[in-house]
Amino acid sequence: MCDSPNVERVVKLEPIPLSENYCDDPALGRSAARYPVDLYMCADCGHVHQLDVVDSKSLWENYTYYSGDANGMPEHFNQVAEKIIRTQHPPPGSLVIDIGSNDGSLLRPFKGAGYRVLGIDPAKVIARQATEAGIETYPELMSLALAQEIRAERGPAHVVCMFNAFAHADNMGEIADSIRTLLAPEGIFVFEAQYLLDIIDRVLIASIFHEHMSHHSVKALTLFFDRHGLELIDVERVPIQHGSIVGTVQLKGGTRNVQNSVGNMLALESERGLDKLQTLRDFGSRLARLRDRTVALVREWKASNAKIAGYGAARSGPTLIAQLGLGGAIEYIVDDHPQKTGKYSSGDGIPIVPTSELCRRMPDYTIILAWVHARKIIESNQEYLNRGGHFVVLCPETRIVCRESAQRL
Repeated sequence: MCDSPNVERVVKLEPIPLSENYCDDPALGRSAARYPVDLYMCADCGHVHQLDVVDSKSLWENYTYYSGDANGMPEHFNQVAEKIIRTQHPPPGSLVIDIGSNDGSLLRPFKGAGYRVLGIDPAKVIARQATEAGIETYPELMSLALAQEIRAERGPAHVVCMFNAFAHADNMGEIADSIRTLLAPEGIFVFEAQYLLDIIDRVLIASIFHEHMSHHSVKALTLFFDRHGLELIDVERVPIQHGSIVGTVQLKGGTRNVQNSVGNMLALESERGLDKLQTLRDFGSRLARLRDRTVALVREWKASNAKIAGYGAARSGPTLIAQLGLGGAIEYIVDDHPQKTGKYSSGDGIPIVPTSELCRRMPDYTIILAWVHARKIIESNQEYLNRGGHFVVLCPETRIVCRESAQRL
C-alpha cells in the first residue's frame, strides 16, 4: 500500500482452490486449480497482504455469499447505519454509497431513513437481485473512472462505506482515490475489515483466502490514507468475524478531530510489534504446530475407522482443509445453501448434503468449517451431541466438543 519494493514472504501456506466454486462433478472438483495464499509483509509500512492475485471474474462471477443470510449481519448493519446517522449527521436526503454492497443489507436502513443510496458490487447476479429488491446496485468493480461518473451524475456522497470488502482489492491506491473523488467536503468514509492483530492472536487462519488480499493494521492504514489525501480519524475494534476494526476517514484537513482511538491503537500495535517481520514469522510457526496437532488427530480417527464430516460449505473451508492437513479426511459436508447442496466442493470434490443428514448419518466427528458460526452450530445441534457425536473446532486451537463440554461453551 506504500508502493515499496521492500516486501518479504513471512508465512508460507498451501495453495488452495477458489472457495466459491462448486461443481456438479466430483472429478472436476478434485482437479480444480489451486492458487497461492502466502502472506507477505512490507518491511517499510508493515502492511500484510497477498501478492498472488486471482482475476476478478473468477472470484466474483459465481459468488454465493449473501450478507442478509449471514447470522447477525443484518442486525449489525442496522446498528452501523443508526450510529453513522446519529454521530455524523449526514444531511437529509444526501447520497450514501456502499462499495462491495452485496445484497444491499447495509444500504437498506439508510434508504429507510430517507437517504439516496447506491450500491457497487461485481457479483452480477447478486447486484441484479439487490436492484430488483429496491437497492440500486451497479454490477461493477470500483474504479476511479466509475467514481468520476457517479459524482458527475449524482453529486458527491456524504457517506461512503466499504464493509468486509476493503481487503478485497489489489488496486488499493485506486480505491482510495475513488473514495476521495466520491466524498463531499464534509463527507466520511467508513470501512470494516478483519484486524491483523486478531488474526494473529486468535489464529484466524480461516480468514486467509483469495478474496482477502489485505490484512489490515492501523499503522499501515494511517500512512496509506495520508498518501491519498485522506485521514483516519477514528477506529474501533468490533467482534464481527471474531475480530475486526471499523474505521472512520475524512478528507485530509477536514473539520473533524482525530480521536484518541487512533493513537491508542498505534501504541498497541507498536507494543505488540505488529509491523515487525518476526511477529508474522512467529504466527507462521503457530500455524505449523496447529497443523501438526490436527493431522495427528485425523490419523488417530482414521486408524479407528471413525467417520468424519464437515459442517458448512463456507468460504473458509478450502483454507482450513488445505492448511490443517484435512485433505481426504472429510467424507461429506452438511449445508443447506441452495446453490451448494447437491454439488461438490472445489479442490477436494467433497459432496455437499443437507444438514438433516447429520443426525441420519451420525458421523463420529464433524469438523466445523463455517468457523465464524461455531457456537451457533453447536447450540443448534444438541441432538447430534446427545447421540454421541462430536464437533471439532479448529481455531485458535483444535478442540473436540462433546455433549458434556458443550455445556461449558
